[in-house]
Amino acid sequence: MSFAAFKMMHWATGIEHCASGFITHSSADSTPKIPPITADDIDSDWTTSTKPIGPVPNLITAAANVLEVYIVRIQEEASPSLAHKAAAEPKGGGAVLAGVSGASLELVCHDRLHGNVESLEVLPNGATDGGRRRDSIILTFRDAKISVLEFDESICGLRTSSMHCFEGSDWVHLRRGREFFPRGPLVKVDPLGRCAAVLAYGLQMIVLKAAEASTGLTAPAEDSTFRAAAASRIESSYIVGLRDLDMKHVKDFIFIHGYIEPVVVILHEHELTWAGRVAWKHHTCMVSALSVNTTLKQHPLIWSAMNLPHDAYKLLAVPSPIGGVLVIGANTIHYHSQSASCHLGLNNFAVPADGSQEMPRSGFTTELDAATATWLTNDVAVFSSKSGELLLLTLVYDGRVVQRLELMKSRASVLTSDITTIGSSFFFLGSRLGDSLLVQYYSGIGAPTLNHGVKEEVGDIESDAPSMKRLRRSPSDALQDLITSEELTFYGTGPNNAQIAQKNFTFAVRDSLLNIGPLKDFSYGMRINGDPSATGVAKQSNYELVCCSGHGKNGALTVLQKSIRPDTITQESLPGCKGIWTVYHKNLRSDSSKGVADEDEYHAYLIISLENRTMVLQTANNLEEVTENVDYYVQGTTVAAGNLFGRRRVIQVFARGARILDGAFMTQDLSLKSSNTEMNVASDGATVSSVSIADPYVLLRMTDGSIQLLVGDPYTCSVSVINPPVSENSDKLVLACTLYHDKGPEPWIRKTSTDAWLSTGIGEAIDGADGSTHDHGDVYCVLCYDNGDLEIFDVPNFNSIFLVDKFVSGRSHILDTFFHGAANNHINLTNKYSEDIGQVRKEANHSIKVVELSMQRWDSEHNRPFLLGILSDGTILCYHAYIYEVSDNASKTEGVVSSQNSVNLSNANASRLRNLRFVRVPLDTYAKEETPSGVCSQRITVFKNVGGLQGFFLSGSRPMWFMMFRERLRMHPQGCDGPIVAFTVLHNVNCNHGFICITSEGALKICQLPALSYDNYWPVQKIGLKGTPHQVTYFAEKNLYPVIVSVPVLKPLNQVLSSLVDQEVGNQFEHDNINMEGTYPMEEFEVRIMEPEKINGPWQTRATIPMQSSEHALTVRVVTLFNTTAQRNETLLAIGTAYVQGEDVAARGRILLYSVERISDNIQVKKSIPRS
Repeated sequence: MSFAAFKMMHWATGIEHCASGFITHSSADSTPKIPPITADDIDSDWTTSTKPIGPVPNLITAAANVLEVYIVRIQEEASPSLAHKAAAEPKGGGAVLAGVSGASLELVCHDRLHGNVESLEVLPNGATDGGRRRDSIILTFRDAKISVLEFDESICGLRTSSMHCFEGSDWVHLRRGREFFPRGPLVKVDPLGRCAAVLAYGLQMIVLKAAEASTGLTAPAEDSTFRAAAASRIESSYIVGLRDLDMKHVKDFIFIHGYIEPVVVILHEHELTWAGRVAWKHHTCMVSALSVNTTLKQHPLIWSAMNLPHDAYKLLAVPSPIGGVLVIGANTIHYHSQSASCHLGLNNFAVPADGSQEMPRSGFTTELDAATATWLTNDVAVFSSKSGELLLLTLVYDGRVVQRLELMKSRASVLTSDITTIGSSFFFLGSRLGDSLLVQYYSGIGAPTLNHGVKEEVGDIESDAPSMKRLRRSPSDALQDLITSEELTFYGTGPNNAQIAQKNFTFAVRDSLLNIGPLKDFSYGMRINGDPSATGVAKQSNYELVCCSGHGKNGALTVLQKSIRPDTITQESLPGCKGIWTVYHKNLRSDSSKGVADEDEYHAYLIISLENRTMVLQTANNLEEVTENVDYYVQGTTVAAGNLFGRRRVIQVFARGARILDGAFMTQDLSLKSSNTEMNVASDGATVSSVSIADPYVLLRMTDGSIQLLVGDPYTCSVSVINPPVSENSDKLVLACTLYHDKGPEPWIRKTSTDAWLSTGIGEAIDGADGSTHDHGDVYCVLCYDNGDLEIFDVPNFNSIFLVDKFVSGRSHILDTFFHGAANNHINLTNKYSEDIGQVRKEANHSIKVVELSMQRWDSEHNRPFLLGILSDGTILCYHAYIYEVSDNASKTEGVVSSQNSVNLSNANASRLRNLRFVRVPLDTYAKEETPSGVCSQRITVFKNVGGLQGFFLSGSRPMWFMMFRERLRMHPQGCDGPIVAFTVLHNVNCNHGFICITSEGALKICQLPALSYDNYWPVQKIGLKGTPHQVTYFAEKNLYPVIVSVPVLKPLNQVLSSLVDQEVGNQFEHDNINMEGTYPMEEFEVRIMEPEKINGPWQTRATIPMQSSEHALTVRVVTLFNTTAQRNETLLAIGTAYVQGEDVAARGRILLYSVERISDNIQVKKSIPRS
């Protein structure tokens, strides 16, 4: 076997497996929710009585080897009394359903495994300990590897609790001489979490016994906090040979509800057959129910059912109190339990077993092969068929037995690979052929119905999204199908009622996960806004990758771009630029500005720092220079500029001073001097090196390593200079510093320490802002010293509340050094390997320092801060904050450690952030950029609204966008303009939420982000085709993309038969193979000539070349042939086809040549002589 080195450029996005469970929190915890919003524009019919949502579990998805865990954030409808306080927009939908106005998926864990996941299940906690235990994840890999994962709050990630491998020489007998198995190991779990089972090697069932709540691999008895949050674990395992139980061909198995001991039902076939022999051999499947005793390792047979169709392939356990199992086949659905059974035919192929009674039929014709299913309620299951239809199956239950099955059509959806229910109000459609969907449903007698005005809005995630963010979402074909289909209204007949009881189901698509796969073909072409004169890295951004992805109605052209090429609005030459800033100005909050939201307010001034002067431009309408008419400091360079006091003032900081301005007029002028008294000789020339602004504070770092703080008074709109005690009392030099503004009614940092909000410094900061018109929240100062340590202080008192030793080493997890004790040994063990590697690398080169810091949290209740640090060797350290509550025993240990110090440490202990920790976020797509010695320029710029997006922008020789989606940073390079020396956001009449960047060549560009979807590994644009794309090629001379597309159509049967050449083939179509409409499904092929109409806009089909009946287009290429008549070369479009008419007809095909001409905006395709 040979191996080759490779680099994964784009990770898998097609979700193959999904499940739900309480992974990060227990069912006893409160439901994760988003603050309520107003619902003034919602019809009054929606505001009906609603049922509580209840605890919402996590969503677990697996795409090839990528495992992700999400939290479902629910946003409830605001009550009228709180309507005036709500300012947030609905997340994941705009319509209110059952009191929920939106829901979104928030990423918690993202892990890249060393193998593709074959199956995934969640081991429940069994409702023990009052629901305080969490669930675990069981993964299987080829050929017989099993991993059990649980969430560890101390590292804010998944860890392996046990691994089980049944491969190698000790288990070679399980293979029974076979080397390859068509299916990987399949895992199923008991509904009560008592055990799990894995079907490996076809006929070997591995039983995994779960540990009891009070025994097994749990924490020590004295650590009650850890035990309360412990997850389900596996205690032991053993193997059951199904061949010994007279089972030869196992198709599926599942654990069922309602038994004292775990009961597994196995679907197997005692004698093989296939579709070509059903006339002689059919109904060869059966189910067998085994009672599993994990203690005695016994598994007696308790009941079985025979004479099931040969095409049965899936089992679905019926929830309590009904119990039993559904056997899903391509043409039938069977229900079986220990006391009753019933069945339902789906089409004309469904035939009863020999000697059985007539089979009940559904009211319409469908097929359920390759379908997925889950339960919405205990008697209603939803099926997603291979054609993307949602079907509802009802078990009519009279309290004792299931009387019959009823199947109803619902709505269209995405082609689904897996489906799972999330709590009692959501289900998730995972797809590897299209975008995966999070759907909310509401059911019950007398459920609210939707009027016509809101009806179309339910399934339309495009209309639910804010208009500013709508362009950033790629259109999902499944969502378009949900719009055009009818609202789900489902009727069921109560067995004890004479009248029909109406039961309504209403769906609302709340969120979607983008998928670009599966890719059948791809071609690279030139972007419309490409630069032909570009060279090097900038030249690579001229090209885009056009891929054929999806299948059927989810088929699409996916345009992938490795880097971002902004849409340039205007460009000017501005050599010698060092920095740019845009600032706002509110004139005492006049009446004209009260109705304008902060994010919609236009910038007032643009400040440009040149080599020896500063320019000031007005930005409200057009950019007009007003340098001579303002009181800004223009005689030298500007270090930084920003807003203070709720945008009522502008602060401009230069090398030796700062100015406070009210619009164009100066209100205060400050002169800055170094505070380092021990370096008077060297500090005479000390100037401001870097600035960080957090209203109403401004932090200055001087060139001599000292810091100064400007404190603003919101009443007088003036600032004063103070020298922080840390700068005077410490002999360590500050190399990087930043201010972190923890905004919001409930600042996040306060949650990390129960006593932190009582500290005098933070209290004064809050009290000082109460009388002003702007809520300042809490402000913290983050410093990094020359020895590599990082320290966090509260502002303005500068009490140390968090300290990290050797931050520069880049450990995987960092926590407060003040609280090192026995309780944190598991963190130390986790970091041991990474610390050793980091120490070897850092000790080899002591010159590596931290040159820049930034800490940011965006406005949302559940968002957590990101900490970004840049090292002198170009390494970027990115950390994500999280909370881990230390147990009481750990606090006692910490108290012993702290008592060894001075008495003042006990007071400091109360205000320290003992529950604050950081986990490192890997940035594997970023290339290092070493900072030249002596150069100190701020490269990190935080943006809160650029095209509706938020994140960081990193300037330099390799510019990079860090965009925040679902608590995840997406990194996208921008290499089209070369090095970027300055960056700032801009919002005015001519540039709606855009930005300005200055290139190293002295070009000032005003740009906007392209209308792409950035919540992906690469920026992507999807163009729906409503068909299956097979092949694409690039016509470089015309900038066109010919695409082979096939569309399923239903043709009249007589037309199909008449098109066949051989009459014997026509005789094969018997009446049983014809559906009730007298039509036959076929694939019609065509070649579409597509062209992007404008930059990142919708693509247009310029011409279509249809194929003949039964003719399949196999390939399309652009060829150059010599025209002997004209004596010149011609570029033609060549199409190779084949007629597919069955195995009894000789294969033949054609080669079609077309010349493509462009006449104004139209494309004309002329056909040349075909060759057979």
